[in-house]
Amino acid sequence: MPYRYILFYKPYDVLTQFTDNSSETKRSTLKDYIPIPNIYAVGRLDRDSEGLLLLTDDGQMQHRLSDPKFAHPRTYWVQVERIPDASAIAALQTGVTIQDYRTRSAKVQLLLEEPPLPPREPPIRFRKNIPTAWLEITLTEGRNRQVRRMTAAVGFPTLRLVRSAIGHLRLEGLKPGEWRELTQADFRF
Repeated sequence: MPYRYILFYKPYDVLTQFTDNSSETKRSTLKDYIPIPNIYAVGRLDRDSEGLLLLTDDGQMQHRLSDPKFAHPRTYWVQVERIPDASAIAALQTGVTIQDYRTRSAKVQLLLEEPPLPPREPPIRFRKNIPTAWLEITLTEGRNRQVRRMTAAVGFPTLRLVRSAIGHLRLEGLKPGEWRELTQADFRF
């Protein structure tokens, strides 16, 4: 039986797992959206992050896309509090220290326009006197809450985080909660 590859637009407030073992109130999981057994997420997105998630039952592909030694790019649209200056962007590009770890260099650019995203439910907090900006950040590693910790380290806290791409696979064509199956032609990793 051939392997399965699923591209999913993870909504805000959904756990990147199929079961919720917490004693809290019921939280949304991947099972609420994807009725396919025995597939697993390649990497993770925090509950408060949104965007592209790849799921598969192909263990070798999962390892290749998750292991930092393969330096596989992942791109994020990041809404931050205030407008980052050139020195903050340069620091993000060259790497910052978070929790005794120096991040790898990253591609970072200030977006001149807001990315084409649906509104988030619930919306981010809005403060009349504090502007926000959008960054596009491409990483080749993925530590726990790394993007949020990086932007906070340079003084610009993350308000909204959306993974827009994994390698050449893009978010376009999917809405929050939607998924599609990939074909072999989709893979050029």
